[in-house]
Amino acid sequence: MSQGSWGAEALWLQLRELLPGLSVEVVERCASTNTTLLERARVEVRPEADNSDVLVQRSVESKAFGRRAADVQPCLLVAEHQSGGRGRLGRGWSSAPGASLTFSLSLPIARADWSGLSLAVGLALADALDPLADGAVPRIGLKWPNDLWLMDGPGRGRKLGGVLIETVSAGRVRLAVIGVGLNVQPIGTIEASTGFACLQELDPAASAPQALHRMALPLVQALRRFEAEGFAGFAAGYARRDLLAGQAVRTTQPGAGEGTARGVDAQGALQLQTADGLVAIHSGEVSVRLDPGAGAA
Repeated sequence: MSQGSWGAEALWLQLRELLPGLSVEVVERCASTNTTLLERARVEVRPEADNSDVLVQRSVESKAFGRRAADVQPCLLVAEHQSGGRGRLGRGWSSAPGASLTFSLSLPIARADWSGLSLAVGLALADALDPLADGAVPRIGLKWPNDLWLMDGPGRGRKLGGVLIETVSAGRVRLAVIGVGLNVQPIGTIEASTGFACLQELDPAASAPQALHRMALPLVQALRRFEAEGFAGFAAGYARRDLLAGQAVRTTQPGAGEGTARGVDAQGALQLQTADGLVAIHSGEVSVRLDPGAGAA
């Protein structure tokens, strides 16, 4: 596909007021959109200069991206294929050309407490792809802390996509790099037992460019809202899509291996009811799986 096929200019026009200095870039292939934007943003401050005078480190990967290669301005970078995509805790994220949507958005977030950011991002994406009328049952659920699942029933589903948030300091600025991977089309024969889900199960006409256009503006609006309100502004919406709520789960946190998920707190930490009481599980510390004994995927 070309930049025109993705509607890059239309995306830029839609987002530029919320993200001054934004560039929208579409590339055929890169190792990882997150890695590319992180490398661009890594800077070092001259000791003899004030904090506004920075040197951008050379990035082998970012040389391919022309005028934006030494840039810490907001950027929406889309790759039609990632050869080295990454998920949470260093796990790989595979994507097939044309069958997946993979993109990263880098931008500064002016908030001291970023707790719950991945949950707010996941909620914004789910709401964009699966708008809910009053009383409607969500088709897209959120599996703490950063996965979107296509729901097959209470506490059951298959992975539709994921979010990876990384940060980097650039002088006085702290940038968030928000990576999103979404399965759009089937890959071979799909069965519920494989744990794979794709957007075309919800919308047979869905395409990667269409999904990006549906999600981009709601994502940016949610990030600006997060700056002002933190996760508190998203807690009620998250609860409505919380896949784990009320389910038996297992974690890798010492002393809190098993319990029942009781939602999340005001900072987005998973609340786990254990035999010893309620324990807060924080993002980045554990891997949470639905208990197979409870009939979950």
